[in-house]
This record gives sequence, structure tokens and C-alpha cells, in this order.
Amino acid sequence: MIQVIREIIADFQRKELDIGAMRDIDIIPVKNKAAICIGVRRSGKSTYMFQIMAQLLDQGVNPKNMLYINFFDDRLQGLKHQPLDIIWEAFCSIYPERNADENVYVFFDEIQMIPNWEPFVDRLMRMENCTVYITGSSAQMLSREMATQMRGRSLSWELFPFSFPEYLNYHDISYLDPISSKMRRLIQNQCDAYWRTGGFPEVAALPSDIRVKVHQEYFNTMLFRDIIERHDIAHPKAIKDLAYRLINNIASMHSINALTGYLKSLGHRVSKSLVGNYLEWFEDAFMLFIVRKFDASQTRSNSNPKKVYCIDHAFVTSISSGILVNSGHLLENLVYITLRRITPSIFYFKSATGREVDFIIQRRKHEHQLIQVCESLVDPVTKKREISALTDAMHELNLKKGIIVTRNEMDTLMLDQGMISIVPIWQFLLYHDDLL
Repeated sequence: MIQVIREIIADFQRKELDIGAMRDIDIIPVKNKAAICIGVRRSGKSTYMFQIMAQLLDQGVNPKNMLYINFFDDRLQGLKHQPLDIIWEAFCSIYPERNADENVYVFFDEIQMIPNWEPFVDRLMRMENCTVYITGSSAQMLSREMATQMRGRSLSWELFPFSFPEYLNYHDISYLDPISSKMRRLIQNQCDAYWRTGGFPEVAALPSDIRVKVHQEYFNTMLFRDIIERHDIAHPKAIKDLAYRLINNIASMHSINALTGYLKSLGHRVSKSLVGNYLEWFEDAFMLFIVRKFDASQTRSNSNPKKVYCIDHAFVTSISSGILVNSGHLLENLVYITLRRITPSIFYFKSATGREVDFIIQRRKHEHQLIQVCESLVDPVTKKREISALTDAMHELNLKKGIIVTRNEMDTLMLDQGMISIVPIWQFLLYHDDLL
């Protein structure tokens, strides 16, 4: 095995770095803490690691002081049954002349594939003068167990597929504020393209039929490698049927009872607790996300029906049957992922009158923010319904502003309860920091 690891290290040393498009994330290493980048499979975590390596090389770091291992490499299958110390042994044997006092930059890709990796990483930082960067496709890498095993010696960042600003950067489109009318038209056209392609970097320039195939490959890999294999699920058909059910009903209300009943109607022998586990595992893989009702009581929040969103709106169109998913649900999903990049604390709100607001968030010490999503407000009945729900929530929470995100409409409403900003999706995607 040590010879295999030597070959893997040497192969990468000779490889030209593919740094791709720059990302809106800034992982800052802190001495004696591993920097962990987590996110869904194929979101660009490895490429981001290469960008960090390229920056280090530009700063004059010796390539011999960089170690990269991708644990998805099939040549490392046997490593699960051996001590990880052989990685460091293999690295040192390649460069016996290296000054042991020099800092080594260690990059471990998808390290969650190897059990009990935490003590090894901890030892590299404490004993071998290493700065460690880690990627992983599991939200469990943020868990208390990992924090305990790492003894507080890690910091984590999340990386999602391309945001709209990152998508524009990928296509070498820069914009200045204020935006000219010509630039606005270009951005609107690009937003329509982003609507069709979604944010996964690999599909950003692919034709639609190939994009669908790639998305479907992602879906199967996430499902089988990140969920079924990782959790040793004996009857995978049930969780696959549940995944299709949720993706076909994205942005809709679901209850554990209803989902359990649905699976039982298909002949699956599942319990409510098992279905609850399935939902947690979807979140763990960054594939699907659960949004609970906003309530001061966590028990009530958990017991109410929940809404489910997907990592990428275009991914939904590639996986779903297309019968139940509509463009309004996809717009809501896109807004959710934009908010999720900001904070994991996202809820839906239901007023005392039973009216629903799609999202309520709180950013650090800021007051709560209400965001409603509606594809179009042209219909007076729809407009009245959406505004009434928002003003009810503003009144109950004593808030003076709310936002309605649409596909194309823009307006500002000054009401007795406060101000409602109606913004098109392209504007929300670019300027949500200013709007929220």
C-alpha cells in the first residue's frame, strides 16, 4: 500500500492544476485547526482546493511541501484497513531531504471515506507542523462527534454549486453598480440561462440533453454512495422511491406520517422513525433540505409538516417526472438555496389566520427577515393573497419590511404595516445582501 500511496502523491505532483472559476468563499486557515470544506458531491470542492494550492505556489511555497490525497481513488480501497500513518510515511520517503521544520500543506479530498481519520489529522497538526485542508460530502463533518474527536481543532465552511454571481464569473461577465440598461438585459438573459442550467459547475456549458444525463448520474451516485453505502441500507428501493417522491413534490408540505404511508402503499416495510432517518441522511448528503415551521417551541416546530427543497433547481427538472413540479416551485427552490448559502436557520411562517410566508430567516444579530416567493403578481387575486400573508406576518412579528421575489416584476409598496419590496429573481440573486 505504501508504494501505491507514493505513486498517487507523485502523480499529483506532476499534474497541472485545473483551478476553474473562482468561488465566493474564503477559507482562512487558522494555526492548529484543520480547515474543512464540505458540500454536495460535484459542487467544486476539489477545484477550490486546487485554487488554494495555486495561490500557495504563487506565494513561493515549494511544491515538495504540498501533499494531496483524494480518498475516492479506487487504489486506496485497502487503506480503510490500515493505519493512516502510512500516508505520512510515504510522503516523507519521497522527499527525504525535505527540512522537517518546514510547514507542509496537506489537502485531503473526501476524507470521510476513511473511518477514524480525525486522530490522524489531529496528529499531523500537533506533531508534524502541517496546515491541513479537508473536503467532504457529508454534513456530519460539522457534527458534535467530529468536533469532539478533533478536540476543537477544526473550522468548517460550506461550498454549494455556483451561485448566480459565480455563474456570471464562470462566463467572464462582470458588472458594476449601478447597472446600465444594456448590462441589465445581458444579466437577465444570463439569469434565464442559469435558470435552465442550474449551478453545478460541470454542466454549466453542456447542452440540455447531456446536462440531464449528468444530473441523473449525480443523483444515482449521491443516492447510492453517499446514502445507501454509507448507512448500509439493506433495502435501497424504499429510500430511492422516497427521493423521487420528494423531488417530484419539491417546495411542498410533507409529514412523516404521510411519507411513511406512501412508502407502505408501495409495499415497503418502513417505520416512521426509519423515514425520519432517511430525511436526515438526505440532508447529510446535501441532496435535500428540510424546512420547519417557525415556532418558539422546538417540539411544535418539529411536529408540524415540513417543506423539502433540493440542492439545485435545475437538478430537480432533470430528475423529476415533470408532472408535479412547476416553475413556481422551482423559483421557490432557487430562493431557498440562495438563502441557505447565507444561513442554515431557515423556516416557513404560518400566521394566526393560517396564511403562509415561504421563508423567515435571522442573520446573526439582525432582526428576522420575511421572504415570499411568487412567480407572478399580475393576477390581482394572487397579488392580494401574497401581500396579505406577508403583512399578517409583519404585524405578528412587528416587522416593518418584507420581500416578494418574482420572476420579472419590480415594485415598492408602502403599506400601513410597512414596506414590501417586490424584486425580480435576477436582482435578488445579485443583491440579496443589500435587500435582506
